[in-house]
Amino acid sequence: MPLRWKGNEVQVLMVTSRDTGRWVVPKGWTMKDLKPWAAAATEALEEAGVTGHVAKEVFGTYSYDKRLDDGSTVPCRVRVYPMIVTDTRSRWKEKSERKRAWFAVAKAAKLVDEPELADLLLSLAKKPKKVPVVGPILKRAAS
Repeated sequence: MPLRWKGNEVQVLMVTSRDTGRWVVPKGWTMKDLKPWAAAATEALEEAGVTGHVAKEVFGTYSYDKRLDDGSTVPCRVRVYPMIVTDTRSRWKEKSERKRAWFAVAKAAKLVDEPELADLLLSLAKKPKKVPVVGPILKRAAS
């Protein structure tokens, strides 16, 4: 979950999904020989064109149904690793397939379809520096 400070608020970088165009956070499958947080960083780079500092601990989880190419769905459980973005690239792997935009976390919570993800986002709307896992990396970013 790519994050940044903008003024006094925390913002999240969202991307559009390739199939429906709805707003989502960058996510992907686990990758062989990569720790989960390193895989999350790889997905953020490929899907959103950002790099930064990723927490090694899970911020939270949410579920969604992944639509496959044949129209079937498979239930997925996503582990969310927060990232403080330090670099935003103008060119990245999936640029031609997705849009990206920064949103205040409360606005982002309204855009997503997954209630559990909305709850995670809303937890950052008030006193984000006090949120376990995310708070410590936000404090360092604000310094």
